[in-house]
Amino acid sequence: MDNRFATAFVIACVLSLISTIYMAASIGTDFWYEYRSPVQENSSDLNKSIWNDFASDEADEKTYSDALFRYNGTVGLWRRCITIPQNTYWYSPPERTESFDMVTKCMSFTLNEQFMEKFVEPGNHNSGIDLLRTYLWRCQFLLPFVSLGLMCFGALIGLCACICRSLYPTIATGVLHLLAGLCTLGSVSCYVAGIELLHQKLEPPENVSGEFGWSFCLACVSAPLQFMASALFIWAAHTNRKEYTLMKAYRVA
Repeated sequence: MDNRFATAFVIACVLSLISTIYMAASIGTDFWYEYRSPVQENSSDLNKSIWNDFASDEADEKTYSDALFRYNGTVGLWRRCITIPQNTYWYSPPERTESFDMVTKCMSFTLNEQFMEKFVEPGNHNSGIDLLRTYLWRCQFLLPFVSLGLMCFGALIGLCACICRSLYPTIATGVLHLLAGLCTLGSVSCYVAGIELLHQKLEPPENVSGEFGWSFCLACVSAPLQFMASALFIWAAHTNRKEYTLMKAYRVA
């Protein structure tokens, strides 16, 4: 194997490994989108009710979104989290002290919630199904797993190529990484579109700001790494095969 192709193959493997780690980390963490809101220090009846509704298995999109707006919420692909006082009372503390501790409370999205229809007016089941937001949500949940699966399958093919001492099978690895990059890019696009459409229907309060978190950034970085790895795999395999064919033809001649 030519040193150029071996170097390209090694670099592509490193890029593939990094992109896989980034993708797995983004799927498993809860910081795709983060809200920043004033700290709700008291434990009034209203706050208690919101916390209980957030933790309920029957919480709809509007219910948990309102809690995310009020309590510095974070949203991932699998879980939603809010920050609430650690020691809750039925009365308001007289004043805040330095020992006033906050804890993060998370709830997982069930499979039923992942595939549940979104409504034109969040929380209003009589407003009709919003097909666009429904399928955007489903795609943002499914596509990262498809991407991760394609990269793992591509890694198996690359391992077989190493065992066979041939670069030609890595064309399939390159194609799989290209498809994985498209899936990752599609997932990121679906997530951005879904968040923007949700905020058009449920606008956050004026004192609440939101931004995409580091889990989302990891997925964004993973996509170009997958594309670069794909390009190197395909180039190394195709060029090596082409030179081998020319050399064989020259020897025959």
